[in-house]
Order: sequence, then structure tokens, then C-alpha cells
Amino acid sequence: MRNDNSLIQNIIDSFNYAIRGLITAVSEERNMKIHYAVALLVLFASLFFDLSKVEYMALFITVVLVIVSELFNTAIEKFVDLVSPEYNENAKIIKDVSAGAVLLTAINSVIVGFLLFFDKLDAIRANTVLAITESPIFLTVIAIVLVTVITLGLKAAFSRYSSGTALQGGAVSGHTSVSFCAATIISTISDNLVVTILSYFMAFLVAESRIEGKIHSFYEVLAGGVLGTLIGVLIFQVLAKY
Repeated sequence: MRNDNSLIQNIIDSFNYAIRGLITAVSEERNMKIHYAVALLVLFASLFFDLSKVEYMALFITVVLVIVSELFNTAIEKFVDLVSPEYNENAKIIKDVSAGAVLLTAINSVIVGFLLFFDKLDAIRANTVLAITESPIFLTVIAIVLVTVITLGLKAAFSRYSSGTALQGGAVSGHTSVSFCAATIISTISDNLVVTILSYFMAFLVAESRIEGKIHSFYEVLAGGVLGTLIGVLIFQVLAKY
């Protein structure tokens, strides 16, 4: 009986160690946070599409593959840092190769998502967006001005910069908010899903550049993206009807 209890306890401990590893990776690794947030968003969005069992299987496998590859990449990086704390060319190659594996799985996930959702999104656009394509052009100007004014107001209210200009840094990324607002406007007035995808891709590149340049944190860029998207939706989905 004691051996059986010991075996059960070992299984429970192993499970707890694995959960602890997942929580640690999500809480401490920026890239894992991004993958985790995107996975939740995609899985939630999939509920609104009539996916078959095979399509859901492809979606789950793709999501898990990205998460697992990032877990391996994190583990490899930690191990390399432990074994070789000083700069080493071989250690750099190991990290680059493991990061390359994550990049391939991420590219694969984008391709799979495109194949799964393209036709369904195109059908939704045909039914819901077409009625807004004749919205007055001045709504575009209103949206851009509004998102700019709100962004500057938030910067003033939650200012964190100590040097430089008032347009650099701050609680909300102005570049990101404007780019996502523009992408939302383009997606609304365009009848081409490829144009929509490219517009948001450019907006994501702008957002990534603000983080990469250490001008804004991830959450400041996220706030800008949400703000710009909401303003674009508000103007073209609500005001355009009046």
C-alpha cells in the first residue's frame, strides 16, 4: 500500500511540476505571454465560426505546436545561460536555432489560420461590412482626429516621460493607436480581405517597432491598439448609421 501511495504522490508531484513550469513560462517570458494571448483570442474567435472536427483538430494542433516550441526555446535558452554565462559563439548559434524553430511554427500557424478562416471571414464581410462602404469620407478624418486627441489626453494624464518630447513614450502608444485606427478604417471601406489582412499586418509592424525600440512597453502598445480599433469601429459602425 505504501508503494502505491508513493507512486500516486510521484504522479501528482510530476503534474504539479509541469503546471508550475507552464505558469512560470507564461508569467516571466514576454514571447510566451504573446503566444498565450493570441491562442486565447483565436480559440475564442473560433466559437463564432462553423468549424468542422477536422478543422478544430488542425487548429488545436497548431496552437499547441506553437506553445510547445516556445517552451522548448525558453528551456534551451535558460540551460545555455546556465552552462555558458559568458558570451560564446556556439551558445549564440544554439539560441538562434531554437528561436528559428519557434519562428517556423509561428509562420505555420499563420498559414493554417489563413486557410481555416479566410473563406468564412470573407463571407461575414459580404454580409455585414458592405453596407458601410459608402460611409462619408469625413468620418475617416473624424476617426483619426479623435484617436489622436484621446491619445494625447491619456499621455498627459498618465505621463511617465522625464525627457524628450511629449509625443515620445507615455501611457498609450500614439503611433500604434493611429495605425490600428487606420487599419480598421481600411478594413471597413475595403471589400477585399487581403487588403484588410495587409492593413492590420502593417499596424502590427508599427506596434512591434515601438516595443523593439524600447519606446513603449507591451501593455502601452496593447492599449494603443485597442484604443485605435475601438475608435475606428465606433465611428464606422455606430456614427455611420446616423
